[in-house]
Amino acid sequence: MSGSSSRMLALLSLLQTPRDWPGHVLAERLEVSPRTVRRDVDRLRELGYRIGAIKGPDGGYRLAAGSELPPLLFDDDQAVAIAVALQSVASSGIDIEEAASRALATVRQVMPSRLRHRVDGIRFSGTESTTRVDPAVLEAVSAAVREKRMLRFDYGSSADRPARRTEPHAVVAREGRWYLIAWDLEVDDWRTFRLDRMQPRIPTGPTFTPRELPAKDAATYLAARSKGSVSEDRWPCVGEVIIRMPAREVAPFIGDGTLEELDEESCRITVGSWSWVGVVASVARFDAPFEVVGPEELREATGVLAGRFAAAVDDSSSS
Repeated sequence: MSGSSSRMLALLSLLQTPRDWPGHVLAERLEVSPRTVRRDVDRLRELGYRIGAIKGPDGGYRLAAGSELPPLLFDDDQAVAIAVALQSVASSGIDIEEAASRALATVRQVMPSRLRHRVDGIRFSGTESTTRVDPAVLEAVSAAVREKRMLRFDYGSSADRPARRTEPHAVVAREGRWYLIAWDLEVDDWRTFRLDRMQPRIPTGPTFTPRELPAKDAATYLAARSKGSVSEDRWPCVGEVIIRMPAREVAPFIGDGTLEELDEESCRITVGSWSWVGVVASVARFDAPFEVVGPEELREATGVLAGRFAAAVDDSSSS
């Protein structure tokens, strides 16, 4: 919080006391000039807080009746961020929708009316995550990561398996799922574990010295593993083709690939996959003629897939 924001929050806290506050007394308590107090009061009024002025030799201020709840100091962007974040909980995968709804209602009550109207105007629906993570699991795993303590947990549905013993490194959220990246002491290697399949055992184990992750950060490591790599967020097979289809119709479906418009009816795309045949398959789904630019492995895979398609057609004809 900036010095100005911190000071105004302190000012609001003082005004919360049921009494009149002379300007010079507020200035002494906040260790600023009376002029600064006047500026801060004017800014709070602009934010929607009802602060009355007291006439007289000393002058002063009081918080208007009906403002007995401790006010929160948010600007417009922060109010929007809070509304969006709390309403997006369902898509996060953490099982705390009810708590988030209550939190939004509580925060709304202590906002100025102008910001309440902005928050009330933000309403949207999202896709609920298909996996649900117990907030207690997230808390326990996060604590083990923070404290650098060995973590034991049951994993999956099999109850007869021994508990996994790990050195937890980081918790990463990706596409509605939550993962623990950890050094697995049983296999002496890095592994990723889904939090919705974990049941931590308490208490945690001794502290450990963190190992160096084979990637620049945890998010990169998880993205790399999802693409068959270890250290870099890239596909092992990346090919380039020219497809006879307008760029606007291709763009929504190439994922993390790249696109270059050549003319109104064709474009050049670069896409990746686990295998070269997978690259060809991702291009063939556009149902349009295409030309392989390279590399040579992609040309060979195109021939392989063409042979499979031809064989499938021959088999169905003969039957």
